[in-house]
Amino acid sequence: MAKSQQTFSKSEKEKKRLKKRLDKQKKMDARKADKDEHGSTGIQFAYVDHNGNLSDTPPDPDLKVEYELEDIQISVTKKEDLPEEDPVRKGKVSFFDSSKGFGFIIDLENNEKYFTHISGIIDEIIENDKVSFELEKGMRGLNAVKVKKI
Repeated sequence: MAKSQQTFSKSEKEKKRLKKRLDKQKKMDARKADKDEHGSTGIQFAYVDHNGNLSDTPPDPDLKVEYELEDIQISVTKKEDLPEEDPVRKGKVSFFDSSKGFGFIIDLENNEKYFTHISGIIDEIIENDKVSFELEKGMRGLNAVKVKKI
């Protein structure tokens, strides 16, 4: 007598598939019954109010703001328009290993931590020294260079 081709996992998968189909049919019937009972509400609308938020009520036309076409500016701010920033910053040495030749400086203005290498240091520094430095783009972000003790 030949062995059945139906394995346990195949029968379980078939049961799950049939259950899923029945659940889907029940949900569809429930939605249909709800529609018949309450009637169709039609298409739901979403409005955008004067602040740009979604709302279910139409926006108040009195709050509408008119803009002149000439007032709309689509451009990138020019470098001349930006205020000049002093490139020299002040900070405190949080860590420095003279044998390995690197360390970290914490900016006093924004508490950001910047990497510094021995090649970018002018004066000899140790931990907790107050220093002035400039920032330069490095391989992994901004690095402190021209580091001088204050």
